[in-house]
Amino acid sequence: MSSGGSWGERVFRPLLLAVLLGLTACEGAPDASPPDVPVVQEKAKAALTVTPASGEGISPAGPFQVGVTGGKLTSVALTGADDRVVKGELTGDRWVATEDLAYNKAYTWSGSAKGEDGAEVPVTGSFRTLKPSKLTSASANVGDHQTYGVAMPIKITFSSPVQDKATVQKAMTVTTSVPTEGAWAWLSDREAHWRPKEYYKPGTRVSVDVNVYGVPFGGGAYGAEDLHVQFAIADRALVVKADTQSHRFVIYRDGVQLHDFPASYGLDTDPRRVTRSGTHVVMQKEAKRTMSSTVFDYKDVPVTWAVLLSNNGEFVHEYANSMYAQGKQNVSHGCANLSPADAKTFFDLTMIGDPVEVLNSSIKLGPADRDYYDWALDWETWKSKSAVNG
Repeated sequence: MSSGGSWGERVFRPLLLAVLLGLTACEGAPDASPPDVPVVQEKAKAALTVTPASGEGISPAGPFQVGVTGGKLTSVALTGADDRVVKGELTGDRWVATEDLAYNKAYTWSGSAKGEDGAEVPVTGSFRTLKPSKLTSASANVGDHQTYGVAMPIKITFSSPVQDKATVQKAMTVTTSVPTEGAWAWLSDREAHWRPKEYYKPGTRVSVDVNVYGVPFGGGAYGAEDLHVQFAIADRALVVKADTQSHRFVIYRDGVQLHDFPASYGLDTDPRRVTRSGTHVVMQKEAKRTMSSTVFDYKDVPVTWAVLLSNNGEFVHEYANSMYAQGKQNVSHGCANLSPADAKTFFDLTMIGDPVEVLNSSIKLGPADRDYYDWALDWETWKSKSAVNG
């Protein structure tokens, strides 16, 4: 027997060693790290959005702007044919015009943006604004920085009839410092009125914005210019209840009765003279006035402390000649007659926009009485006169 072992042993051991070495080599393979490969990211190019870049019949109200992605605007100019540069505001990625353009004018874009890749991209383009067949202007019955009573309606009057009332109404807004439900109503083709559902709360501040420049009115007409008004509601609620059957004229301030005056109203037996029932609004005050009427054949009758309530000719004023009837019967031509002293008291207390609620007469205030019959309409009827649903 050989001391070197059997043939099987001599063959098996080298084979086992080879297998073990092979396993070791395989197990070590995942530990090998591939060499680092650098990743190269391309820098972005500037991409511009120009509004509008071209076109005819563009609204001069805009918007006019240039935006950029992948870079930064370095300069932007919008220039008219007269070389006038439009005012605008430039931030890193956007330029926006801060003024309206003119009607029927050509404008050209210029400037540039620099991409993240360092390349310059030019701002280009040109367009022309629309040419209206007619310009329609707007005016308001309320004055800037004025103060009014709690019933003051807002009346916007247009210089010509409005065909596209819905589009125009969407450009008109009323903002109040105190939450106030209100609505627009078209009382004619040329008049849109806004009033709250209920009287304003005292001290409310009101802003009216009629942004109709560049807005189509229909029939080729466009808004001539915007209109902005800010006013305030008085810090007290003065309300009059004028009862035509009890012949009283009662003044309340913030719900507390101040005065109860005898009065004479329009003659009940003549429909032309009946003082109209419904909430009137103080429209005007005159310390002295002469009254005339071709219908009732009188002219230049002097009165004092005259407060206009309606464009149908209804006033509150002193009339010493009817003091025999005040508190007892109605003898006037439609006005509320008070004694000189009582009329002066009311004149001093009241302001434009205060409500005078006429009660219990046989004829109601309405469209034939013109301004302001706004409060004579119930809220649902009022809202139905809006040109915009919802």
